[in-house]
Amino acid sequence: MAASAARPLALLASASASLGVGRRAWARLAVSSSAGLALPSIRGRRAFAASAGGAVMGKAGPGAVDADAGMDAVQRRLMFEDECILVDEQDNVIGHESKYNCHLMEKIEAGHVLHRAFSVFLFNSKYELLLQQRSATKVTFPLVWTNTCCSHPLYRESELIEDNCVGVRNAAQRKLFDELGIVTDELPVDQFIPLGRMLYKAPSDGKWGEHELDYLLFMVRDVKLNPNPEEVADVKYMNRDQLKELLRKADAGEDGVSLSPWFRLVVDNFLMGWWDHVERGTLHEAVDMSTIHKL
Repeated sequence: MAASAARPLALLASASASLGVGRRAWARLAVSSSAGLALPSIRGRRAFAASAGGAVMGKAGPGAVDADAGMDAVQRRLMFEDECILVDEQDNVIGHESKYNCHLMEKIEAGHVLHRAFSVFLFNSKYELLLQQRSATKVTFPLVWTNTCCSHPLYRESELIEDNCVGVRNAAQRKLFDELGIVTDELPVDQFIPLGRMLYKAPSDGKWGEHELDYLLFMVRDVKLNPNPEEVADVKYMNRDQLKELLRKADAGEDGVSLSPWFRLVVDNFLMGWWDHVERGTLHEAVDMSTIHKL
């Protein structure tokens, strides 16, 4: 690691320790922070506007920190330290904002915190889809079942690269390690296939929600899993019939099963057709990155 990167990582380690972040979480943070440092610099007009400094909303103040003092330490750190990429409805970068502010319903309803996100759909060689149940400590949508991994590219150079969706792919690789313990060697960045983008808004409860421009990434690969209990409560590979049964239970309210709103939107609008392409090995035929589906 370059000497210039060592000091920021040391400061992050100190801050993480003060917030009660365990050694395993810090190890993931250190690896993800050092990944991608040799990648090409930001290109394109939109990325240049972001690097020059777009609109930046105010940070969450001390009052917000006090109000959420009971929040899980790991989730609290992520909420206040992670900076999401703000975009307009055409996916142009217009600034950045804390994850905390980006998920407050009052700010979502004010229309100022649409941010870039990604959803990964990872299939094994038997063409089963890996699902996860979000941990109970998640601030938004705890304990719901969802696709393999759902998160945000952050406002950092390696995750702002727009050419071939490299920034989003880098972010997906980082979070799959962080949440599911899948080492980066098993997830080559160039093997993620971005199939499309969708824009949606969904409340989680009275305080929290989502307003995202979501990149939908697919990959077929056998991997080793080591789920992080701070992020994930359970994981399951499912075939189509098993997924249909999960959907039935969610619709009927059986066994407390619920699904994330973004996963349900993908299931209802795209997934089964794309699954056909997974099984035929023709995913590239399904790619449509020129359309932003407003759902």
